[in-house]
Amino acid sequence: MLRRAAPSAAAAASTFLRHALPTSRSSSSSAAATAVASSTAVNSILLRSLKEHYLEVSKMTPPPKISPPKPYTIVKGALDQASGPVLRRGYGEAGEEISISVARLANIMPAGADDYESDDDGASGVSESINQLFLHVDISRPGSSKSLQFLCGLYPDAVGIHSVCLRSKTAESGTAVMAGKSGDGYQGRIFQELDENVRDAFHHYIEARGINEKLFPFLQAWLYVKDHRNLIRWFKSVDISNILLKITSRRQ
Repeated sequence: MLRRAAPSAAAAASTFLRHALPTSRSSSSSAAATAVASSTAVNSILLRSLKEHYLEVSKMTPPPKISPPKPYTIVKGALDQASGPVLRRGYGEAGEEISISVARLANIMPAGADDYESDDDGASGVSESINQLFLHVDISRPGSSKSLQFLCGLYPDAVGIHSVCLRSKTAESGTAVMAGKSGDGYQGRIFQELDENVRDAFHHYIEARGINEKLFPFLQAWLYVKDHRNLIRWFKSVDISNILLKITSRRQ
């Protein structure tokens, strides 16, 4: 949404400058006055565009409230955290603890990696990226120093495993693991390189623990609400006018 607002503001500023700048050489004082006036006008256009975008965002209707599939429960405070588990549950007589973190696939995969998911007219963006989610699944048992961790792609009708590895419980998890930024040793083989029977066994393993496409509606809505809350919080926490003044002073 910000990407759409910025080009329109830039186009308006460009049009203004073409009409405002003198066509013939003028004195240095006139040029300086024109530059100041142009800069003020550009800042005014940008400020108006940001305010209009804020009003548009503030009027957006949130998705209907959706509960996660039982027995998963929402991790308290997850919406206010930059990263970390969103859902949690116990499983089996061994007392397994399962936690799930989520991110947009577009925020994890390299640019262009999912271009094939574009619309019929070739467009791609937020609407597509929120239909492709990336999960970090942590499965551990009480008393164990390690946990089995999966990186999965989640779609409306399927879930696919990208990688699986056994890592220390104290190792960094969540978004950092998704982005491959953790330095906690071996990250596991590429899943598609494993034997087909082994791949099938892992798929059955996570399916038995409720890690499937049924999680998609809740996690999609949860990400939407989180993005909306973060954007509103940002608009309310910054002084847009002050930011534009700082930008102007740096250019002078």
